[in-house]
Amino acid sequence: MCFSIQAWHFCWALLSPDKIPEVQFFGASTLHTKISRHWSDLAADQHESLRTQLLSHILQFSSGPKMVLTRLCVALASLALNVIPQAWSQPVADMVRAFQPHKPDPEDGSGAKASQDPHAHCLTLLELLTVLPEEFQSSRLAQARRGQLREALAGEWAVVCPLLRQLMQSQDSSSQVKEKVLQCLSSWVALDVPLGEIQELLQDCFTALSDPELFDAAVETIVNAISQPDCQRYINALLSLMPLVLGLYDQLKTAAQDGDMETSHGICRIAVALGETHSRVLLEQVDHWQEYLALVNMILFCTGIPGHYPVNETTSSLTLTFWYTLQDDILSFEEEKQSVYLQVYRPVYFQLVDVLLHKSHYPSQEEYASWSSDDKEQFRIYRVDISDTLMYVYEMLGAELLSNLYERLGRLLMDPQQSAVWQDTEALLFGFQSIAETIDVNYSDVIPGLIGLIPRINISNILLADTVMYTIGSLAEWLADHPVMLGGILPMVLQGLAKPELSVSSVSTLKRICRECRYDLGPYAQEILTVSQVRHGGIHSNTSSGSQCMWLMQGLGFLLSALPSEEILGRLHSLITPHIQQLDTLAQQELNATNKQSIIHIVGMLASLFTTLDINRQADCLEGAASSRLPAPQSTQNPVVVVLQQVFTLIQTILSKWLHDSEVVEAVCGVFDKSVRTLLHDFGPMVPQLGEMLGEIYSAFPQASALDLARQMVHIFAGEEHHISHIRSLTEVLTSTTLTIFQQGPRDHPDIAESFMDLHAQILKRKPDLYLSEQLDVKALFYCGILSLKFPETPTVKAASQFFTEFLSRCKDMPSFGDVLQRDGKLLTETVLQAVGGESPSSLTEHFSEVLLNLSRHCPALLSQWLKETLQTPGFPCAQVTAEQKHTFSQQLLREQTNKRRVKEIVKEFALLCRGLQGSGYSDY
Repeated sequence: MCFSIQAWHFCWALLSPDKIPEVQFFGASTLHTKISRHWSDLAADQHESLRTQLLSHILQFSSGPKMVLTRLCVALASLALNVIPQAWSQPVADMVRAFQPHKPDPEDGSGAKASQDPHAHCLTLLELLTVLPEEFQSSRLAQARRGQLREALAGEWAVVCPLLRQLMQSQDSSSQVKEKVLQCLSSWVALDVPLGEIQELLQDCFTALSDPELFDAAVETIVNAISQPDCQRYINALLSLMPLVLGLYDQLKTAAQDGDMETSHGICRIAVALGETHSRVLLEQVDHWQEYLALVNMILFCTGIPGHYPVNETTSSLTLTFWYTLQDDILSFEEEKQSVYLQVYRPVYFQLVDVLLHKSHYPSQEEYASWSSDDKEQFRIYRVDISDTLMYVYEMLGAELLSNLYERLGRLLMDPQQSAVWQDTEALLFGFQSIAETIDVNYSDVIPGLIGLIPRINISNILLADTVMYTIGSLAEWLADHPVMLGGILPMVLQGLAKPELSVSSVSTLKRICRECRYDLGPYAQEILTVSQVRHGGIHSNTSSGSQCMWLMQGLGFLLSALPSEEILGRLHSLITPHIQQLDTLAQQELNATNKQSIIHIVGMLASLFTTLDINRQADCLEGAASSRLPAPQSTQNPVVVVLQQVFTLIQTILSKWLHDSEVVEAVCGVFDKSVRTLLHDFGPMVPQLGEMLGEIYSAFPQASALDLARQMVHIFAGEEHHISHIRSLTEVLTSTTLTIFQQGPRDHPDIAESFMDLHAQILKRKPDLYLSEQLDVKALFYCGILSLKFPETPTVKAASQFFTEFLSRCKDMPSFGDVLQRDGKLLTETVLQAVGGESPSSLTEHFSEVLLNLSRHCPALLSQWLKETLQTPGFPCAQVTAEQKHTFSQQLLREQTNKRRVKEIVKEFALLCRGLQGSGYSDY
């Protein structure tokens, strides 16, 4: 407290003229902090002298340094907010009198000295008037106090307004003063000053737009003023602004013609602020419909402003959300009124489509090549925004929009003179793709014609070819319903696939076609596979193209799945044999980073292929069967299983050499993981040898990926009698090895702890009988769960809480579980309470509440006893909570056995209490 009192005094010493500006700034900042946060330290009889001192120092620093002056002004504004209106009834009037750029009143008792520099004092007054509303907006105030202050400040506007008008219109006012006036007005309009009361000032702002020095400040002020939602109450004032905004149209067009980006940008901001913020209100003024239509056309001009975004212009992007708002407002009217507006605005929206397509044009290839990577990325995002807008506009324009695009594309492609302008063709296709990507176009009558036109397009230009590919991809579902059209379109996709520069778009499109049209691709299967194999040869070693290889393999998996069963294995062998041969070669070579990446790449391709290669998919679709499948008879073994068995020895060889590399082991496990997820019970023939191999590699070098694969095997095969012995043996080996890790200290292996908990949660869910084995020590598993709860990593704690959720639900059915719980349940409760009390990050509280809920649900009497025994210890789980608070927590918890949300709230509140944060606002998050 002593320091707190002294701080009020040493601030003034720091503001001494002989101090350097940085020290003075620190003094002014400290003063502001004291006034804003420790006002109660100051006795009421000192308020007046503090105000006088502040005014005196502000005058003293009126010529600078600017940073010190601003902090002193903020400090005085903060003081004003503490005493208005009771102890300072007319703050603004007093400030104006003290700083007015006229002869000061010698009788003025404010403490202000005679002005030596009227210009500096005028700027200082404006700075003070600017920061006053800003300090109000940024201060933390009680709601009642905020309302009282807002009302008091609104009353002061009557003093501020004429001063600002006088300074704006005075010929003696410098540009610097006028700029400060504009900033001051911008600050005050945020207090919801009625638009009608600032009309004349806003007219002055529009006049200032013709002054280059004031342009930016005037734009900012006008935009802030007309963006206030409260303005809609003053319709006449809004309407009076329309001619002022429309009057800027000529200045806008001149700026656009001259390439003056700053001016066009600023005027566009004003037009959009008026048109977007008040769209509905202005639409409803039917007597002024022509003015609003003129404003809409002005914004349309801004959307289509000449030049390429973002290199030549940055204005057009400002307008896109306006078109959403206008459309929403028009379509929200009742039907009769809506039809009237649609007659007026549908033609505008058709023009908008033309403008957007033109703005989406790529520049020439030479110019585009000169763009920076950042400009190209901004242009890509801009085209995505245009695409979203076109998709949205379709709701208003409907099928007529697609017909319009189709007719234009037809004229382009049938007229040889126009076809040379590839950007026009690309833009129209881009429009089609934007709509087809999200809107169901299956019933459109122009799509067959579009599919017929696409093969006429010369795809020698890469940017055009990319859009052609994506457009075909967006029509994949339509092609599935009209497979007769595949013959004309597929060759273009395969042609694109042969070009490395089209790899992303062509592979993506082929994958979509294979997924949607797989049952109709039989006649083209050999050609697709042949081109794909050539493509693989070109990109498989290029790590940057790795994801495209994976997409391609997934697409081929869909393709193979739909072929006649007798063809699949042969074509599968033909596809993967080159890769298996390369993998065999790599398995014999030395361990180095290049070989490692190649192995991971090839194994990843196999995993991608096996993710989608599912011969039962077609049968499921035909039968409408979403239920789990029965294992296939051994005589019709799944081709994926046949291949896996054939390469199993090779995989073992790779693992033996790369056992200590977690990335390689994870990639290999991924092949089997993807296969078992896709094939389900058909994977059965692999279980014995895979289970044995998993046990061996995990015992030699434990890794989480092996546990994750085992969990999938448990999920699918633990319920099958002829596999249970293999699953039991695998589980025992994995558990034995992991228990050793836990005994040695598992802290460095959070991934193994997480996967181990997940594995046993799965066993508890699918086959708890496995725990009847003497090889599985239930007590040891329980301790592993407790240790896992102490990890700081969220996934590990979540897995442990799921393990205990399953464990506790089985206690009544499994006597051995009940015995462990009776003996060690108190330790579990204690561990969870310690974690909640601050031992673990607060973000994990949700998972601890799951454990407490399940304890309350499955053993309420025991939990009551354990809570009583643990919480009666003084200082447990932390010193911040009282015995009464601990008792309340226990009672609340024991009352809830089913309401998960309520238990989360109870535990969260207790955690906040333990951390001393209750009531701090953290409980809102």
